[in-house]
Order: sequence, then C-alpha cells, then structure tokens
Amino acid sequence: MRAPLWIERLALTRFRNHGALTVTLDARPVVLIGPNGAGKTNILEAVSLLAPGQGLRRAPYTDLAQAGGDGSWAVAARVHTKAGPVEIGTGVPAGAAGGRTARVVRIDGDDQSGSGALGTYVEMVWLTPAMDGLFTGPGSERRRFLDRLILSFDPGYRTRVGHFERAMRQRNRLLEDGVSQEARFEGLERVMAEAGVAIAAARAEAVARLQATIHARRARTPGSPFPWADLMLQGTLENDLRHHAAVEVEDGYVAALRAGRERDRAAGRALEGPHRSDLVVAHGPKGMAAQLSSTGEQKALLVGVVLAHAELVKQRQDATAPILLLDEIAAHLDDTRRAALYEEIVRIGSQAWMTGTDGTAFSAIMNDAQSISVGDVGIAPAASQRAVRSSAP
Repeated sequence: MRAPLWIERLALTRFRNHGALTVTLDARPVVLIGPNGAGKTNILEAVSLLAPGQGLRRAPYTDLAQAGGDGSWAVAARVHTKAGPVEIGTGVPAGAAGGRTARVVRIDGDDQSGSGALGTYVEMVWLTPAMDGLFTGPGSERRRFLDRLILSFDPGYRTRVGHFERAMRQRNRLLEDGVSQEARFEGLERVMAEAGVAIAAARAEAVARLQATIHARRARTPGSPFPWADLMLQGTLENDLRHHAAVEVEDGYVAALRAGRERDRAAGRALEGPHRSDLVVAHGPKGMAAQLSSTGEQKALLVGVVLAHAELVKQRQDATAPILLLDEIAAHLDDTRRAALYEEIVRIGSQAWMTGTDGTAFSAIMNDAQSISVGDVGIAPAASQRAVRSSAP
C-alpha cells in the first residue's frame, strides 16, 4: 500500500558537505549506502528539517552551511501528504549571524512564521546512534524524546512548554538578583503551576498511550526480537495528578514554589517541576531496569519503543505513518532483528530513510525499497533508484 506521507523530491543547496544535490524518489523506503564521512547522515538531517524543530542533531542553523560558503543553505522538497502534494522550502539566507538564527520556512511559496507550521503536513520519528544512550543518559534526553511524541498530536504543547520555561527563567533571575517581594513572584509562580501541570498531564497521557501501543504490539507479535518496554513517568506533579484534580495540583505546586524560594535561590534553579521529571524504562520480559541491560538488549528495546512511537503517531494521524529516519540502524542488529525491523517498516507503511556502510545488511528489504549510493562528492544511483541528480561543490 502506498504511504500517504512520502518525499518525492529532495534538493539540497550548500547544506553540510553537499553543494548541490537532487534526489527523486517513490513512496518506498529509502536506503542510503556509502562510506563513513560521505554525507549520509547529513541527508537524513536535511530531511528532518522538513518537520518542526531543530532537526535530528539539534545543531545551530548556521552550522549547517557548507564550509567555505557564504553561510547560506537550503533544503527543498516535494512532499506527498494527506492534504495532497506540497512544496516545502527551508533554510538560512546569506549573511545570517549567530548560532540561534531562525530558519526561513516556506510552504507552497508562502512564508511561515516558524517551523511549527510544518507539523500540519509532516510527521517524523527518528533513531540515531546518539540515542543509543537514551536509557543511561540524562533525563533531559528522555523528556525530549517524550515531548517530540506529544507534539505529533498536540501542536499547542510547544506553547505550554514555552510559557513554563519563560516564567521559570524570570523567577530564577529574581532569585539570583536577591529579590524577596512576594508580589514579584506570585504571577510567575502561577504561570509555572498552570503550564507545568498541563505539561505533566500531557506527558502522562502520552506515556499511557505509548504503553498501550507497546502492549498491543506484544500481543500481536509475542515472539518479537524487540523486547517490550515497561514505561513509567516519574515526577512530583505526575504523581500528584494520579490522586488529585489538576486545579488542586496547581495550587499545591504554587505553594511548593513559594515555600522553596530560598532553597531554589541557593541552588540557582527551580528544584521542582516538569523540567525535573523522568521517563523510567524497564526491560519488560526480564523485569529489570533498561540501563542495567546489555548494550544489545538496550538497542533492541530502543528500536521497539521507536516502532511503537511510529505506530502511535500513525494511529493519531488518521492511519498516516510518519517518515522514519534510522541512522546506521543495521550496525548493531543481528540478521534476525534486521529482518524483523524491515518487516515492521513495511507493515507500518512508512517511507523509512535508512543509512549504512554495507548494502548487504539491507538485503532483506531491497525488494521493497529503493537504494542510493552516497559517495565522496555526492550521490549516485544504485540499481533500484529511479532518478538521481547530483553535482559536486
């Protein structure tokens, strides 16, 4: 079945190591094959910028420009969506200064106020080598993973997070400046409470839905080589919401912020709130914390969670599967898990973009995919590639 969401044409201009590159595709999964340093991940990063946010590497936009150029870069694509084909363009013009420069976004030639508008058309889920430490790294990475899931079906979530973070920064500044007047804190702490409880509630709902999807996958494929995960959201607000109404939790958080001002002043930051919550993951079949599992088990567990994430997005987006970006996905999977992953990709119906150095690692999906050979100066067509154009810088 043809994927409702897929990229027909991708064009890069002065993006990372790609001076000028154009790829024409069909709706099948895409396999990018080439040596390390050829620019495979750069192509995936460019694709990720067709969705809201900073892309899969979260790099400053000015860092994406080709070395030695004028600082500009552009990504353009023709994307088939539920609403029909759309032309998406994004980039940074020449002369942009500062690592946090906002990127320009255009949809069908019309300028947009920000990348958030892309969420109406494009959903993406990705897995990169940097995420291999998701279970053992800082809680901020797991919160970011969860927040991306929520944005897939709640565009207003980003606004609530922004309100909370701005109020928290202003409160921290007051504490740092030695301010003690009650009136200066009251409004900020009320905003933190209202936005913070809304964030906690959205995360709790997302975890419950993701867990339900994981259980459904477990029931459908009990012998899957990707073990099922047991998820729990850990945090003061999340725990309070299990037992009290949201308005009561808001009042309780306001009181906690008021009582904790001097403690927070000494710490230099707010010590309670959704910015301190964590997603706790366990290896379901073994009943043990994910971080205590072997490296191979953690990778398999992570793939299972990402596939459940993609499936949940599909459920919430009227059966439209997200585009999957899977960087170096075959590197740490054995043949059984690779074959199982490829079967899942085809079943979900995603135009998955995968990278690797060895084409034989993708032999199990080649009948259902299109492959592209990525060389030192761009890309060249492989046997199943329909059309590719590339020019060196």
